[in-house]
Amino acid sequence: MSKCRRILIVEDGRAARRMLALLLKALGDHEIETADDGPAALERLRDFRPDIALLDISLPGMNGYELATAIRSRHEFDDTLLVALTGYGQDEDRRRSSEAGFDEHRVKPVSVADLEELLAHPRLAPPHPRAL
Repeated sequence: MSKCRRILIVEDGRAARRMLALLLKALGDHEIETADDGPAALERLRDFRPDIALLDISLPGMNGYELATAIRSRHEFDDTLLVALTGYGQDEDRRRSSEAGFDEHRVKPVSVADLEELLAHPRLAPPHPRAL
């Protein structure tokens, strides 16, 4: 048995989305779903129920702040760790992330150490066992 996290990656950049998924897979036997915009992310959330949602801020249509606010308005996702994964790193961006309901704010490019820290975040429940 190995341990895994359920992780939703919301990123409109196809290459960035794929690279992040590959990096996370290299760090463990994680279940990963992806979406390229806010509405698709909300749809995937219902069935997937991620432990961690990595959200880009600059998304088409519904930005990451709006998406985080929508996720936080649903109590079934109270335990989901919301992480802003963005190119925006100014104090104002971090303040807006916090106000929108993000737990963490990381600036791209994210490091392996950042991802490992997020996977072990104290806010998360113990990892799910997953049969091989």
